[in-house]
Amino acid sequence: MEDNKCQCECGCNGRDEFLDKLCEKYEPIKDNLIQMLNEIQEHYGYIPMKAQKVLSEYLNVAMAEVYGVITFYSRFTLKPKGKYNIAICLGTACFVKGSEKLLDTAKEALKIKEGETTEDGKFSLEATRCIGACGLAPVFTVNDEVYGKATPELMKKVIEEYRNKE
Repeated sequence: MEDNKCQCECGCNGRDEFLDKLCEKYEPIKDNLIQMLNEIQEHYGYIPMKAQKVLSEYLNVAMAEVYGVITFYSRFTLKPKGKYNIAICLGTACFVKGSEKLLDTAKEALKIKEGETTEDGKFSLEATRCIGACGLAPVFTVNDEVYGKATPELMKKVIEEYRNKE
């Protein structure tokens, strides 16, 4: 894409090779928005503003619409997540079985609130709705690893294990 000029201070010198190649891969039609957002999310781990601007211009879609799609689907995020994303299910089955205690334990152990990332970028924390493991309630995940029949003690243990990795 010829005029894919980044307006941020990200150090990309006004160009972004990934976004250039992405725009070459797809036709500039609105129907490609979600698929392109998926690829951007996979590449960056979130949807940066520069990518939103590029999609808006390339697909001829208002920035508000791009933002609306990003915020509608829980898969997309506007902020970078930690290397280890902890998601605690607060769906009915999990909530009834004490998932709120898991969330409180994680907040205390990580010293962050839901929706935040630790300063070192290692952990992020989110509350989710049903993840489809109701028989194992309460449940939390770390990236794609599911922990069922969870207790606050298990939460502390898992956080410590991930802290000590590497």
